[in-house]
Amino acid sequence: MYAVVETGGKQVRVEAGDLLLVERLGGEVGET
Repeated sequence: MYAVVETGGKQVRVEAGDLLLVERLGGEVGET
């Protein structure tokens, strides 16, 4: 099973156990 996630304007296919490194995102800790 896999999921497609979008972060930083890019879509990435991930599976359980994958490690995803993303670009630094703006925002405060705990902010949603």
